[in-house]
This record gives sequence, C-alpha cells and structure tokens, in this order.
Amino acid sequence: MTTVLLADDEDAITDNLAPFLRRSGLEVVVARDGEEALRRVGTSSPDLLVLDVLMPGLDGREVLRRVRREHADLPIILLTQVGESAERAMALEEGADDYLNKPFDPHELVARIRAVLRRGGSGGGAPLAAAHRLRSGDVVLDRVSGRVTRAGAEVVLTPRATSLLSYLMTHPDELMTRERLLEAVWGWTYQTSTRTVDTRVAELRRVLEGPPPGVAPAGARDGEAASLITTVPGIGYRFSARVTTA
Repeated sequence: MTTVLLADDEDAITDNLAPFLRRSGLEVVVARDGEEALRRVGTSSPDLLVLDVLMPGLDGREVLRRVRREHADLPIILLTQVGESAERAMALEEGADDYLNKPFDPHELVARIRAVLRRGGSGGGAPLAAAHRLRSGDVVLDRVSGRVTRAGAEVVLTPRATSLLSYLMTHPDELMTRERLLEAVWGWTYQTSTRTVDTRVAELRRVLEGPPPGVAPAGARDGEAASLITTVPGIGYRFSARVTTA
C-alpha cells in the first residue's frame, strides 16, 4: 500500500484529511510540524509527502529543501494558503512536484497524489519537478535560466508562456483544466479570464510546433512538427509528448 506522510500543524486538516486519504486506499502517517516530518521520513519510508507550507519552526519549504538533499526522488506536494504565483514558482523550482492552495477539495488532492506517483514511477532518474533542464523531442527548457531552445536554437517566449511550458512539462500526460492552469501559473487571485490561458497556449504552439528555426513555413510538411500540447474540448489541455530530464 502506498504510504503518504501528511504534515500539517492544523488539527482540523489532519483529523479530517487523514481518514479521507485512508478511505481512498492510502496508508497515512501524520506529522504535526516540520521537525516531526523530517524524523518520520527516516522512520516511515513514505512514498510521497504532503507538506503544509506555513508550519511553525521548520516550514514546508525548508522541509522540502532538506528532504531533497537526501531523497532527490521522493515526491512532494505542498499545501498553502499563500496564492501568489511567485511563491508557487519558487517552491516548484526548489523541487516540489505539485502545489495546492487551501481550501481545496480532498478529491483533488487524491487525484494530484496519484498523478505525481504515476509520473515518478515511469522510469529512473530525478523526478521531473526536481530537474533543472527538461527535454521533449527537439525542445529543451532550462528552468533555471528560463531559456527555451528548439533544435539547438534559442526561441523567444513571453515569461508567462515559459512558466506555463514549465508547468505542463512537469505534468506530462495529465489533463489540465484552464482553471487549474490559471491558478498554477497566474495565481488564484489573478483577475483575468481563462481565455488568457488559451492565448499563451497558442503562443507555445506557434513557437514550438511550427517549422523549426531557420525553416520557411512553406518548407514544412503536414505532420512534420510534433504535437506537444493537445486540446481536450470543453476542459483544457494535456502535454502529450514524452518528457525526460536533459
């Protein structure tokens, strides 16, 4: 049975969430703060961590950093009430596999847990969320510098499109609603419509799925460019191409 370590200092969270996760078929180990979470990582050998960010003493991001030094491939999901996109971006760059804002639907957390476990079990090496560079076909994303290359040549994307690409590439083959992408990349308090997501997806497709750099559009054959992002009508998008660390 999959073991999840749930670390949160709010009894109202752990007392209700732990039984729900158990009913969903997961073994649950509860920690009340960051120090206890670190101890239980060593004694319980969990398959995945769910960490509250705002805990007394060691907060969730510090626990994340310390765990990553010893367990680079251990999946970690962060929970927080802080909705700023910059806060999420820093956590994801530090190696979190996913990020969920409070309050949240526990069914959504279970879905995220299962998706993260599927990604982590697909073949060796560091998890995608902890990788500095990601590759899909001839597209390479350097998550540290924010640079994107295609067929060895650097391409120009807006900063928001680059952030969207990073989130999609660290969640391959996962159905993403427009609302989830808006929350993850723009921030849950960002005042805009989901059409903004469509605009940035169109930008990614234009730059990454059209003719490669240096090739005139007329020279591209139908089907020559790999389809990276698939539209799911009425719902959102899925990054359909294979992603590896680079």
